[in-house]
Amino acid sequence: MIGTSVPEYIFIRISTFALRAITPLSVFYVAFSIADPPSSSLRKAALAWATVEAGFYLLVFFPRKRQLQSPAQHPLPLDREERQELWSKCAGNIPEPEAYLSKWFLGAKAQEIARGNVREWLRWAMFGKGDADGKLAEEDEEELEGYVDGVEVVMGRKLDAGMGSAKSLRLTVDEVKMLHRPFLWYMIVGLVDTLTAGYLWYNGFKLHRTPMRQWLGVFPWRLCCLFTSRISPASNLNYWSRPHTSKTRLPVLFIHGISMGLYSYAQFLAEITKHDPLGPEDGEIGIIAIEILPISFRITSPVLAKQEMVRQISDIIHAHGWDKFVLASHSYGSVITTHLLQTPHVARMIGPVVFIDPVTFMLQLPDVAYNFTARPPRGANEHQLYYFASTDMMVAHTLARNFFWSENILWKEDVAGRDVTVSLGGRDLIVDTEIVGKYLAGVGWESEDQEWKKRDWTGSGLDLLWFPTCDHAQVFERKEGRKRLGDVVRAYAERREVGDELP
Repeated sequence: MIGTSVPEYIFIRISTFALRAITPLSVFYVAFSIADPPSSSLRKAALAWATVEAGFYLLVFFPRKRQLQSPAQHPLPLDREERQELWSKCAGNIPEPEAYLSKWFLGAKAQEIARGNVREWLRWAMFGKGDADGKLAEEDEEELEGYVDGVEVVMGRKLDAGMGSAKSLRLTVDEVKMLHRPFLWYMIVGLVDTLTAGYLWYNGFKLHRTPMRQWLGVFPWRLCCLFTSRISPASNLNYWSRPHTSKTRLPVLFIHGISMGLYSYAQFLAEITKHDPLGPEDGEIGIIAIEILPISFRITSPVLAKQEMVRQISDIIHAHGWDKFVLASHSYGSVITTHLLQTPHVARMIGPVVFIDPVTFMLQLPDVAYNFTARPPRGANEHQLYYFASTDMMVAHTLARNFFWSENILWKEDVAGRDVTVSLGGRDLIVDTEIVGKYLAGVGWESEDQEWKKRDWTGSGLDLLWFPTCDHAQVFERKEGRKRLGDVVRAYAERREVGDELP
């Protein structure tokens, strides 16, 4: 993630403008060349490239954009008791009620949000229903009205009757907002993927690929898959692994976030064992790094549903003979971590957990959804996030059609009894880390106490690591940040007995 300086702003604006200009310029050049056919080799080469770019937009992006607007397949709704418990937890953890409601309504003013607007929003949030899903059952309608009354209690005021002019953010029923990427961009992604693969191979990692029949279903096509015979036991998940040779310590499962695959994490993963003082005498800590291609800036099939993702990761773990492991994840990876923790037969194998820039704590607040999908970009880092991540075709589809907040949210009590470290950046542009940190540290919303940011890491119970000058994912770009996280992972790996008593 880049910073917020003026030079960085100029750089990112020029970069995004240049990439976005390629396709319209290509279409113009093809049309121009029809009227004035090229004669020189240079113009013929330019026409060939322009034809590829124009064809890529018309034959790939345009039809796929329409296809990806299909309605989300919502999970089975919670039962009434579960909904009421969820609502009670959410309503009891809203630091700034007015800002909370305004941001869920895309920054609308209080007078623009009426009772009907809140009812429509809660119909989606609590029941997973959009406008086209028909009426709720009578008892559900009564329950819904109770939640609207609950919003008035939280706000400390009555809402106007009827519908106001505000529009709510309803992630899984709103339009999937995506922007075209030129063919050249995907060639850059393919190059970075190949270089990352080379770096991981050099550092002892081996790729386990899905069957070759799926190779053409991922674009850009992955050259690294042509040079390995190792087949993943999971039919839809590639992963990289280093053998676990340690006699006394736990291996590590790593799940990445929205990024260009493992590019942002490769150095961190390599340093876990490179800086391991016990390696020569005890053997190396094994690592499995799962690849989630739909959030890796590629054109591919949609992300796996919760149950299927958990099943396939479980198959990978069992194939390597692991019975317990340290689980580390970054950003969107915390969603999958949450699902693993919610699955009893997998949760029993999970020892200590490391969350880095997690998005699942305090997910009832609008910050993650709004900042990633709806915020108009202003600073350099926001423009980078908007173009290269938020509006990427498959990332946008993952968040708009496969991100269900009620099954992704994680509470402190869900990790009670475990050794857990949560790493937060003080300048995170996606997560309100001040609020998340206070929630996890047990500090009141109005408290001015900053001591929780300076607490020593104990390795027991819930620990926080605070990086005051880090934006989202920047901890992986800094040597001291990677070292601190690596030290935590290695310390956790030494605790084979931790979590044995968990159900």
